[in-house]
Amino acid sequence: MPQHLPSLEIDGPLARITLRRAHVANRLELMDLQALEAHLRDVNAMPAVRVLLLRAEGRHFCSGFNIDAVPGVDAGALFESLTDAWEQARPVTVAALQGGVYGGATDLALACDFRLGVRRCEMFVPAARLGLHFYRGGMERYVNRLGLSMAKRVLLACETFDAEAMRQSGFLDQLLDDGPALDAAVDALCERLCGYAPLALSGMKKHLNAIANGRLDLAALRADIDESNASDDLAEGVRAWQEKRAPKFLGR
Repeated sequence: MPQHLPSLEIDGPLARITLRRAHVANRLELMDLQALEAHLRDVNAMPAVRVLLLRAEGRHFCSGFNIDAVPGVDAGALFESLTDAWEQARPVTVAALQGGVYGGATDLALACDFRLGVRRCEMFVPAARLGLHFYRGGMERYVNRLGLSMAKRVLLACETFDAEAMRQSGFLDQLLDDGPALDAAVDALCERLCGYAPLALSGMKKHLNAIANGRLDLAALRADIDESNASDDLAEGVRAWQEKRAPKFLGR
């Protein structure tokens, strides 16, 4: 794998994808988008993986797509394909934001189930300044997760938000003081999620997202509930609760 492409590491039930262009604030090139989609396909095909962590090297999380490559390239379509797929990822997804989040990277983070950041975080989307129309999936995620007013402040007014504003808006689920505190909080959350029942976890994630998007499939919901109710994992969870011990879920 080329040195600067995003890396994929599998550690039991946890997968870690790391952005590795710290020298350019983890700016994404076309090959990075392709690598991220390929890694996501690989992770989705690994039933043992329950949680996917997205993180980055260096001072900033990500500065979005390379602006110099935008003319002649449908950057919105490329990002929409990636972020929509990320939102629909089978594992629960966590984003660790150690610094600036800019442009389409804001939507990549929003496509994750949980976002944790530090006090030096900030976010900014320059689309209107560049004459770039943001794509449908990203606008929907902004409105669904943060509300119409916040979406307009980000996309129309091009406001820059600091970490506290990101937390107050709901963009950040947790705000930590520094890098070590972020690492500890991310590790604790991922460990907790990895210990939960896979069928219930993935099923509820899928249907919660469908509800938020107004696309709930009642038959699919009923089928997943029935599968979970009949699973060995539910029986194990009940036994472990009664015996006051940690459950050992197998995803069946």
